Amino acid sequence: MTLHLPNPDGTLRAYEPRTAPPAVPGTGGGSAFTSRTVFSAAHVVADPFADTTPDGPAAVDWDATLAFRRHLWSHGLGVAEAMDTAQRGMGLDWPTAAELIRRSAAEAKHAGGRIACGVGTDQLTATATTTLAEVRTAYEEQLAVVEESGAQAILMASRALAATAKGTDDYLDVYGHLLRQATEPVILHWLGPMFDPALEGYWGSSDLDAATDTFLEVIAAHPDKVDGIKVSLLDARREVDLRRRLPQGVRCYTGDDFNYPELIAGDDQGFSHALLGIFDPLGPLAAQAVRVLDTGDTEGFRALLDPTVALSRHLFQAPTRYYKTGVVFLAWLSGHQSHFTMVGGLQSARSLPHFARAYELADGLGLFPDPKLAQERMRNLLSLYGVNQ
Repeated sequence: MTLHLPNPDGTLRAYEPRTAPPAVPGTGGGSAFTSRTVFSAAHVVADPFADTTPDGPAAVDWDATLAFRRHLWSHGLGVAEAMDTAQRGMGLDWPTAAELIRRSAAEAKHAGGRIACGVGTDQLTATATTTLAEVRTAYEEQLAVVEESGAQAILMASRALAATAKGTDDYLDVYGHLLRQATEPVILHWLGPMFDPALEGYWGSSDLDAATDTFLEVIAAHPDKVDGIKVSLLDARREVDLRRRLPQGVRCYTGDDFNYPELIAGDDQGFSHALLGIFDPLGPLAAQAVRVLDTGDTEGFRALLDPTVALSRHLFQAPTRYYKTGVVFLAWLSGHQSHFTMVGGLQSARSLPHFARAYELADGLGLFPDPKLAQERMRNLLSLYGVNQ
């Protein structure tokens, strides 16, 4: 049945949704990939019946949230928990994030899934009087929660550190302190300002070459404490240059949601592993592609994953930080949750034409397990916005 989808200029276009369900990739029994380490950053499912406000504590539907993580693990993907995809700093407060970490880590033990969790400073609001010692203490509190849960730690970029640090030495001091006390190797996360404007000038400089040198200095001082780096700068060339300068044994996990197929495929000098928000909606397809790559078939891997880039670039278009809205929208259309509600009311962060194009691209890729359900839900959304069919 034809859907009439809105264009940005206010006109409507006719779209014929697919009717047949996709060929569902096998789950792989949750077995690990052999050629790459792959994490999907996972979203949280809000509790739609909670009486909340956008600036109040988050209310999470724990059953649906954990069920989605089991879905990712069933395809062999690792889960990157309590990251920006889970709306850290954009609706998910630290007490709720701490509970999310504990619950998901316990679920991972039960399911046999791999999990790494975000360590930040979002319980601290930086002011003119905030000190580096307070930033370190906030990081330490979160690191303790993650390590006590049994999960791997991801040291996330900190708004408080960006606001408090006076130069590169402050970054070297804080990260050196944290790495010395970490019990197991961590993943260092460099999130660019396109994802969070408050992180402009991270590592002590807005000059990315200078920032890269400081980042590498942190790693070089503690290579035994760094499992890998997660780079989210949406700059493929810079990521390749950076990964070629890493110490032996330190992985590069791409966070480039614009160029991930080529970065994961790699070249004759190396490749990137993956820690990606786009692998939340792409989970089964991404897992299928990596299993093809495991056989050495790079062309087959690219044939599966390259067509998904248009959808990813659409979801992550500027303002990039609102990509979470599109991720949750697709989870709703795919039947992973019963509603399109987000913590902090972030479901309002994208326009109806944006949703319409996301639906069209995802349907064209065959991402919806039940195309009829996706069509019905899209029709309901259109009706809610006053688009008569």
